[in-house]
Parts: sequence; structure tokens; C-alpha cells
Amino acid sequence: MDRLNLRIYAFSRKVWYQLEHAELDHQVRRFVNSSGTVHSRTDLNWVLRGLSKCGRIDDARKLFDGMPDRDECSWNTMIGAYANSGRLNEAREFFFETPIKSCITWSSLISGYCRHGYDVEALELFWEMQFMGERPNQFTWGSVLRVCSMYALLEKGKQIHAHAIKTQFDSNAFVVTGLVDMYAKCKCISEAEYLFELAPDKRNHVLWTAMVTGYSQNGDGHKAIECFSDMKREGIDCNQFTFPSILTACGSVSACSFGAQVHGCIVRSGLGANVFVGSALVDMYSKCEDLNSARRLLETMEVDDPVSWNSMIVGCVRQGLGEEALSLFRMMHLRHMKIDEFTYPSVLNCFSLVMDMRNAMTVHSLIVKTGFEAYKLVNNALVDMYAKQGYFDYAFHVFKRMTDKDVISWTSLLTGCVRNKSYEEALRLFCEMRIMGIYPDQIVIAATLSACAELTVLEFGKQVHANFLKSGLRSSLSVDNSLVSMYAKCGCLEDANKVFGSMEIRDVITWTALIVGYAQNGRGKESLNFYDDMIASGVKPDFITFIGLLFACSHAGLTEHGWSYFQSMEKVYGIKPGPEHYACMIDLLGRSGELTEAKELLNQMAVEPDATVWKALLGACRVHGNVELGERAANNLFELEPKNAVPYVLLSNLYSAAGKWEEAAKTRRLMKLRGVSKEPGCSWIEMSSKVHKFMSDDRSHPRTAEIYSKVDEIMILIKEAGYVPDMNFALHDMDEEGKELGLAYHSEKLAVAFALLTVPHGAPIRIFKNLRVCGDCHTAMKYISVVFHRHIILRDSNCFHHFKEGTCSCSDYW
Repeated sequence: MDRLNLRIYAFSRKVWYQLEHAELDHQVRRFVNSSGTVHSRTDLNWVLRGLSKCGRIDDARKLFDGMPDRDECSWNTMIGAYANSGRLNEAREFFFETPIKSCITWSSLISGYCRHGYDVEALELFWEMQFMGERPNQFTWGSVLRVCSMYALLEKGKQIHAHAIKTQFDSNAFVVTGLVDMYAKCKCISEAEYLFELAPDKRNHVLWTAMVTGYSQNGDGHKAIECFSDMKREGIDCNQFTFPSILTACGSVSACSFGAQVHGCIVRSGLGANVFVGSALVDMYSKCEDLNSARRLLETMEVDDPVSWNSMIVGCVRQGLGEEALSLFRMMHLRHMKIDEFTYPSVLNCFSLVMDMRNAMTVHSLIVKTGFEAYKLVNNALVDMYAKQGYFDYAFHVFKRMTDKDVISWTSLLTGCVRNKSYEEALRLFCEMRIMGIYPDQIVIAATLSACAELTVLEFGKQVHANFLKSGLRSSLSVDNSLVSMYAKCGCLEDANKVFGSMEIRDVITWTALIVGYAQNGRGKESLNFYDDMIASGVKPDFITFIGLLFACSHAGLTEHGWSYFQSMEKVYGIKPGPEHYACMIDLLGRSGELTEAKELLNQMAVEPDATVWKALLGACRVHGNVELGERAANNLFELEPKNAVPYVLLSNLYSAAGKWEEAAKTRRLMKLRGVSKEPGCSWIEMSSKVHKFMSDDRSHPRTAEIYSKVDEIMILIKEAGYVPDMNFALHDMDEEGKELGLAYHSEKLAVAFALLTVPHGAPIRIFKNLRVCGDCHTAMKYISVVFHRHIILRDSNCFHHFKEGTCSCSDYW
């Protein structure tokens, strides 16, 4: 046996014995043992292909080098072997050395570049091939179209399509399928549909699968189902790629019944044991909230597939079954399954449901031990989990250690801040995110606008809105709802109405934002009109909607309407009233002077009264001088909120108004003895993207001299117009002149003085206060609006006050 024969036999025996490829080994023995025989190139090429296919590229190269005579097939085999294994430089070297470059030669190299993601090089070779006079075949077209699909290279794909038409390849079934897939993956589903309808060969199951997959991946589950149904009617067979696509579509639109029918087709086709198909079934049932079916499938699968278990965990989390999801994770761990970067985020989401920090940190430790802390997806989930639970130190620690932060990383932290009412931190993060060059998405925008609404920073909110419009991002329901809420909470009802009017889709949150906004701005009757429009549009109210409605009735003095809405909650909509609704009703009855009815409602409450209920009652008692009922309310508040100064102050004022000076002094002493301090009043105004804060008698502002001079001017002018200082709101341990000066320098008066100095004439003055505005300042603001011809919008802790031409939108009851 000559050396070449021995070499061939040794290589072949080693390779194919390892793979238990008995038939090939038999063939190798047959031609090697024929002593003295000179084997044909066909036989040698056959062995060369066998070595290449099983990945023994270096052995194939040794055989190739020892071959006395090589043909085009030998060269193409080696080029294909190197290209497909990712050794592209060596493939290219062989390509340049080969004496004959046929269509197959070019296609082998192009396919390798496409397979390994080198789209630029692949397309350059595709065009160069034709420049050199070689016409591509259907496999060449398939490769370049596939790389355009993989990387959504729409413009490149269009060029290839145009060239296919020019070279009359556009009717080739292989090419048409590639084009349909390319357009679908590039989100041009209409173009994909057009080509599909014109396809000359509709019996091609790959073409149908591409179309079903295209609909599914483009979020049109219903069309995917329709296409699949047509495919079955046409008698086209489905394969292991068709079924997962249609199951994904069923899951996206919760078409559980159709998904179950597809399941029957899978069983009949014999693909039920296919892991890929089985995983898609588990995912479909989980998304359709049929966890029992998903669980049964999971238990009957022959292979423990992590993807299927991940789908099951996600399904449990979506349905709020945190403990069930954690139990599945523990089982995965016990069964030594391969936990991947998709498992951990799903598990971490459980802890926002079960609030189990001990186990959450155990999972975090496991992530570190298994090396998954390097994965961005896992880190984002960690940041989100810690932020949602309010553990910002941990959230920031993980966030700062991340080397590659994307918009999701920032979103997780920012939305966590908003959820936990750290609004200023959320706005700081938004600014930092923009400085870092990260472009916010709709979720970040919605969360940031919510923070602006809570802080009532209108100018900042307007900038966020403007940046969003400039970004070109499509609006979403959450962004529009946040905009309506932000403008309404900042007292800009016209802007809130503009956004509302531009919305194509409105849900209960949209309508509720407007109902509450109008109610808080003293336009209760209009608020109720919006409610009627909402019901007429077919949208049902929720728990929050009724709070807004009852608040509107309370501030507009609409007692009968209030009773009607309150009674309809449970009778018509099945919503049980909560403490917030009772508080609104008691406030409504209290404003109307119906304290007896308020007391009866309190005694009939189906839920335990909370602090909001007792505060509403105490406020009503202060206005109407009911000391006995006021004492009951205050004593309950002392127990519920022992460190809150409001009940002490209201009760003291109630005693003072009733002439019970000793009881008033005793209440103030009790407050001091218990270490309860009144929150200092603070007013602020936003000007040129800067917030200017003022405290009573505050002299820290850079323009203090101008502000105090303006205050003095204001006081002179409004006194001439009829204003008389209300000494009931002055400090008691001062003489009359000191009391009057103390009232003049309240924080809201300093803020309005600064506004008169800086806000252009004709523009509304917007002031915000952390506490309820005092009676003296409320009266002063009405006079200022007349004397200076200004629209003053003051938002205190309870509602908006629109002062215009000497009147207030609250009708002097707040």
C-alpha cells in the first residue's frame, strides 16, 4: 500500500470511527485496500468532503496537500470548509490560489462571510463576482439575502432585489423566499406580502413559513394565524420552524384556543418531541395564562430544556405567582439544569412580587459566583429589582459597576426612583443620561414626565416634551397619559386638553387624569362633564376615577352629585369604596355644613377610617366650629400619625376660634412635649429652568433687597384697594406691628413679589407651596390679582388656586 493510501486510510479511520460512521469507513477500506490501485479524484474528493463536514479541517488540509491531482471540486471543498468554520483568512487565501473560480467557488466564500456576520465583505464579494463575469446561483442569492435579513440591511436588500429583477432571478422560488424573509425581518411587511402573493410556486412550505414568521415577528399575530390557516387549507406541510412561529403569534394575541388546535397538528405531525417545538408550546400556553397546560407539557418533555423552564417562570411572574416562579427556579437548580442569562432576569422579577430581599440577595450571590454579573441583561434586572424595592444603595452600586449601560439600564433605575417617590433623583438621572448621549425611550419619557408632575416643575416638563417631539419617537399611550397628567397637575389645563384632543386611543387613566386635573383646578362641573363623555365612549371608571369625581363634587359643593357617584361605585361598577372615597364624601358634607350626615357616614364605614378620613372631618369641624367632633377626629389622628403637626395646629385653631384659649395653649404645649414640629412653610417658583425657594421672612435670595421692596409696595397698594391683614394667621407672641410684618413676609408673598419682578406681564404667575395656603395670603392674592392685573396660579398641598380679577377658583373653601 503506497504512502498516500496509508495516509488516507489513517485519517479516514480516525475520523469516521469516532463518529461511528460505519458505511463511510467501509467505503474507505474498500478503495484503500485495493493494492496498487491509483484512486480517482472522485474518490479522494469524497474523503476530503467527509473530513471537512465533520470539522477535521486540518486533516482535510493534509490530505489536500498530499493529493497528486486536484480539481475544482477539491479547491471548492477546502474553501467551503475554511469559510464555514470561520477561518475566513485561510479561505480567502485558497480562493486567490485556486486556478478556476466558478460560481460555486464564489458562493462558498460569500456563504462563509454571511454565516459569520461579515455583511460588508460578503456584499463586496457578491458585486465583485458579477463584475468578474460570474453569474450568481440561487444559493448565492440566498446567502446575501439572509445576511440582509439578519442585520436588517433594508437598503442593501432593496439593491439586491433590484438586481434580481434585472437578472431575471426574481421568479426563482429560492430567491423569492429569501426576499420575503428579508422584507419581513426589515419590518416591511407590505412588501413581503406583495412578493408572497406574486410567488409563482405557492407549494413551497419554506415560503409559507417565512410569511407566517414575518407576521409573527412584526407583531401581527392575527394575520399570522390567518396565513397559517390558509397554509393548512392549501395542504402545505408544516415543519419544526413553522410551528414555533405560529405558536409565538398565538401567544402574542392570547389565542389559546387556536394554539391548542396547532398543538393537535403538532402531535399528528410527530413533532411533539422536538425540543424547539415543545419550548414554543410551553411559551404559548404561559402567555395565554393557561399555566396548567404549560406545566403538564413541561413535565412530559423528554429533555430538561432551560428555554421552556424560563418561559414557565415568566408566565408565573406575569400572573403574579412569585412563589411558584421561585419554586421552579429552585427545581432547575436541583436538577442541575443550565441556568442562563435569560433565567436570572425572570427570577429577579419575582422579587418585586414577593418582596423577599434575603432570597433576592442569595440569587445575586449566585449570579456573581456563576459569572453572570458580566451580562448586561442580568445587571439591568438587578438594578430594576433593587430599585423597585427601594434599595437604592444596592441599585446604584450595581449600576455604577456596569461598563456597558444601555437605555434599559437607565430606565430601570429612573423608573425605580419614580415608583419610590424619589422624584428629584429621577430628574437628575434623566439629565445625566442625556449628557452621556443615551437617547430615552417612551418608558423613560413617561416616568420623567410623572416626576415633573409630582414636583410641579412645568418648565422642565415642557423641555422633556419638546425633546420627545424632536426625537421622532412615536408617541405611546403611557407618554400621552403622563403628558395629560403633568400639564393638569401643573395647572395648564389648556395644554392638557391639547394633548388629550390629539390622542387616538384613550383609556381610563387618560380620562381620570383630566377629571382629577379639572377638579384640582377648581373646575368641578367641567370635570363631571368629562366623566359623562368617558362613560359615553365606553370606558369604565376605576377606583381612582371616583376619587377625582368626589373631589370635584366636594370643591364645587355638588352634594347630590357626590352622593349619586358614591352610591353608583358598588351598585353599578362593583367597586368597593376605600378610605379615600369616604374622606372625599366627609369633606363634601363638611363643606356643605352637614356635619351630622358626615358623622353618620363615618359610623357606617365598611372599612376602617384612616388618617385622610379623620383629617377631612377635623378640617370641616374647624370651619364650622364643632369642637366635640373635632376633638374626636384629632385624638384619632394623634394615634395614627403621632408625628404629624397638622391635627395639633387645626385643633389649636379650633379651640382659639371657640374662645377656648386654655385648651389651645394646652394643645400647643402637648405638641411641644411630644417633640412634634410643624413643617416649615415653603413656596417656590420656577424661572428659566431654575427653582427659586422662599421661606417665611427668608433673606437668603440674591435679590432679597428688591423682593422686600416689592413686598412693601404690594402691601401699600392692596391696602388701598381694601385688603385688611387677618391677624388670626399671625404669631401670637408679637405686637400688632410685628404681626402685620410677619404676615407680609409669608413665603407665598415673597414668591409673588419675585414673580412680579421677573415674570413678563401677561404671562401667568405660577407658585407652589408645600402646605395649605393661609387665609391671609389667600385674601392678599385675590387683591394682588386685581391691582396688578395678573393671573396667579398657586398650588398648595390640597388644590390649585386660580386667582383672577379678585376671585379664586376654590370659591374660598380649601
